[in-house]
Amino acid sequence: MNQIFKKFMVAGAMMLTAVVSVPLHAETSAPNKSALPSPTKSTQPTPAQRMFGDISPKLAELTDEVLYGDVWERPGLSKRDRSLVTISALIAMNRPDQLRSHIARARDNGVTQEEIIESITHLAFYSGWPSAVSAIAVAKEVFQGNQANTSSK
Repeated sequence: MNQIFKKFMVAGAMMLTAVVSVPLHAETSAPNKSALPSPTKSTQPTPAQRMFGDISPKLAELTDEVLYGDVWERPGLSKRDRSLVTISALIAMNRPDQLRSHIARARDNGVTQEEIIESITHLAFYSGWPSAVSAIAVAKEVFQGNQANTSSK
């Protein structure tokens, strides 16, 4: 009886190994997951992909997946607050090229035109007058562009 039990156990273990190894083997022989389209990726190019994805696809990927896909989605700050922090940093560093799109994003995230102007005025005393003057010129451009877009609808 003991011999029969041992044979039964060995046969059962072999069958279990065969059943388990088939899916594992099939999974490892599947195509590389990085080659598959990501379910989160849209078929439309993102702003980062349009701006510099052709010359730096990795930077566009990091922008989309890490900066906007992770950092901007963290629960610690609202998107509105993140926009205020971001435009403040860009004003302080005198980065008008990036400020342009972030002012537009801030408006989409609920920051009012008056709050943006007040932030620029406040930052003039902390980040320097030239940075504030550059920022107000960019803001004016963005606001006028938004008014043109709104009036054409």
